[in-house]
Amino acid sequence: MSIVQDIRTAFNRRDNALVQLILINVLVYVALVVANAVLGLSGADASRVLLARQLELPSNLSVLLRHPWTVLTYAFVHRDFWHILWNMLNLYWFGQLVREYLGDRRLVSIYILGGLAGAALFLLSYNLIPKLAEGPGALVVGASGAVTAIIVAAATLLPDYTFMLILIGPVKIKWVAAVVVILSLAGVNGGNAGGEIAHLGGALLGFIFVKQLQAGRDLGRPVQAVGNWFARLTSRQPAMQVSRSARRPEPVAASASSPARKPTGAGQSVQDEIDTILDKISRSGYESLSKEEKQKLFRASQQ
Repeated sequence: MSIVQDIRTAFNRRDNALVQLILINVLVYVALVVANAVLGLSGADASRVLLARQLELPSNLSVLLRHPWTVLTYAFVHRDFWHILWNMLNLYWFGQLVREYLGDRRLVSIYILGGLAGAALFLLSYNLIPKLAEGPGALVVGASGAVTAIIVAAATLLPDYTFMLILIGPVKIKWVAAVVVILSLAGVNGGNAGGEIAHLGGALLGFIFVKQLQAGRDLGRPVQAVGNWFARLTSRQPAMQVSRSARRPEPVAASASSPARKPTGAGQSVQDEIDTILDKISRSGYESLSKEEKQKLFRASQQ
C-alpha cells in the first residue's frame, strides 16, 4: 500500500482525530520544506516571504486584517524539525488521554480553540501592553498553544494520572502541566515572547474547557457544528430509491391480550449505569468517580 493510500485511509476513519491532527501538521511542514527549497534554489526570495505571510500570525492588526485566516493557520506551521517533533510528541502523549475520556470531537475542539485562544492573547498583548506594543512587532507560528491547551485539559481532567519520565520516574500529570505553564511564564521576557504568550492562552483555554464541560457546558459545540457542516458539504449522499414492488406492511393493533412491551436490552442497561453515576456525583462529587465511570459518563454525553 502506498504512502498516499495510507494517508487517505487515515483521514477516512472517523475515530482517528489524533492521528489526523498529527498528519495535518506533518504534511504542512513537509509541503513548506519542499516549497521553500524550490523557491530558495530558484532565487525567488520574495515568493518565500509572501508564502510565509499567508500562514504566520502577525501582531500588526492592519496586516492581520489582510490575512485573517492566520489566526488558525499559524497553529499548523512549524519552523524546524525539532519544533514540530516536540509538539507532535506532546500532542500524541497527552492527546491520547483527552481522546480516551472526551472523544475525538472534543480533542479537535480543544486543539482549535486552544490555537484561537493563543492567537487572541498574543494579539491583545502585543497591542495593549506598552512594552510589547512599542516594539517592532512579532510573528508567531507553531502548534504549541493548541498543544498546551491539550496538556492542561488532560491535567485538569485527570490531575493524578501518572507518567513515567526517563531519569525521573513516576510524575503526576498535574505537575507536568504546572512546569509547562511556569516555563512559558518565564519565557515571556525572552526572545520568543509571542510564542510563550500563545502557550499561556492555550493553557487558559484548556483549563476553562474541562471545567465548563464538567459543569455541563460544552464550549466545543461551535467547532463541532462547523466540522459537521463541512462534512455534509463534502460528502455525497446517494440518491434515494423507491421500490414500487415493495408492499408496506399493515400495522398490527395492540390488543388487551398482548400489551405493548417497554423497550429493554443494552440501551436501557446503559441508561441505568449513567443514572447510577449521576447519583454518585450528586452524593460525593465528580472526583469520587473511578476512571471507568468518568469514561462512561463522557462517552454518553457525546451521544
